[in-house]
Amino acid sequence: MIRWTYAFIDRPAAAAGRAAAFWSAVTGTRVSTPWGERGEFTTLLPGGADACLAVQSVGGAGGAHPDLAVEDMPAFTALACRLGAEITARETELTVLRSPGGQPFCVVPWRGQKRRPPILAGPGIATSRLDQLCLDVSPAVFDAEVAFWAGLTGWDARPGDHREFHVLRPSQDLPVHLLVQRLEEPRAASAHLDVACSDLAAGRTRHEARGAEFVREGDGWTVMRDPAGGLYCLTGRDPVTGE
Repeated sequence: MIRWTYAFIDRPAAAAGRAAAFWSAVTGTRVSTPWGERGEFTTLLPGGADACLAVQSVGGAGGAHPDLAVEDMPAFTALACRLGAEITARETELTVLRSPGGQPFCVVPWRGQKRRPPILAGPGIATSRLDQLCLDVSPAVFDAEVAFWAGLTGWDARPGDHREFHVLRPSQDLPVHLLVQRLEEPRAASAHLDVACSDLAAGRTRHEARGAEFVREGDGWTVMRDPAGGLYCLTGRDPVTGE
């Protein structure tokens, strides 16, 4: 059983500091002291709640990936492998895997986290919350990825309002949910952040004021680029329910 979820914001090493500053500002968190063997990680710390966001300095263009915190890492990792995942690295308290469609994710020990970060207020009466990772997969592996993530998480899995989406929602109040998106053309699996906004226009204004760039409008979402070059979406979902 997954007891806590994290979204890791993977950005190129030269731009990771800008990414941490930006995402700290737009999520109402503070930046931790860098940690890891090479100082490659920075946690975004919420006030009065448990962290669920971190920035990782990586090679290449970066992206995003989920970390799943569980009580029994060996059993959960074995389940992932039975469902088709591949282990790519293993440490004492970290197992790195790749889904059947190629999406990286990590399994880590649960450390009692239970206090979900609050919704961010402003500007005006608008609210927002970074609460979702969208897994972008090629058309040929879409059904297999939906089956894998549904089987691994045990969450409620159902088609989204648009035919290219499949929604996964936990029964418990976890901070980061998952969405699987079928791409129009084949390419390597990747993931991007989704921020639920009660007012998309206000959300765009807030993010642009912090240095993000507008990319394009979608049907109920706005594609943005953060100051580190990473694409993400502002979505017109309810920040309270995620619906």
